[in-house]
Amino acid sequence: METVQGELKLHGMWASPFCTRVELALKLKGVQYEYIQEDLNKKSDTLLRYNPIHKVVPVLVHDGRPIVESLVILEYIDETWKEHRLMPKDPHRRARIRFWADYFDKKFAPASRGIIMQKGEEQEKAIKESKEHLSTLEQGMEEEFPPGQPFFNGETLGLLDLVVCSTCRWFTVLGELAGTSLVNEETTPLIFSWIQSFMELQIAEDTLPQHEKLLAYALGLREKALNSSD
Repeated sequence: METVQGELKLHGMWASPFCTRVELALKLKGVQYEYIQEDLNKKSDTLLRYNPIHKVVPVLVHDGRPIVESLVILEYIDETWKEHRLMPKDPHRRARIRFWADYFDKKFAPASRGIIMQKGEEQEKAIKESKEHLSTLEQGMEEEFPPGQPFFNGETLGLLDLVVCSTCRWFTVLGELAGTSLVNEETTPLIFSWIQSFMELQIAEDTLPQHEKLLAYALGLREKALNSSD
């Protein structure tokens, strides 16, 4: 286990896959940290001080200095703690990882929120867009995933693995709300196999939110959103 130079705190929220991916990275590195659960309905003064622009989690505070935005945090962690590298040495490979991580966050994440927050035609649109973005990711991974390996990083988890697989419990919950699976063996076989490999790891069981709790949280968000729109 690497020794942390200075105090390390992670401000997060248990249901956020953006926070989960950071937790996974820290655990993979064997880094000790303090987890601070934030109430996003009543954000702490500390959170607002550390992230005054976006006012969201995750925020990693290393020796009193904040790092924000989950993808930025993941690279910071990888550059600070060298054990179990999340990014390869090859510059082109790193660039492709950054591209697909950015694609996933900017395309799938916003579309999937509509599955929770919308109903009728708007929800159907969100379902369609979410499936299209996952199909694009599937096609990209067919070209770039290392043959015969369980993860994009090879035998061990890397940055893109954490980005996609940290969302796996959300894939199931979103599918239940949508009434149709988003990830399965028929339409997204590579992503399905990818997630199955991840779920076999103890770190997944130890870190991911429980399905029942996550579903209840999502249903609460949906009820609140639909009531406010009536």
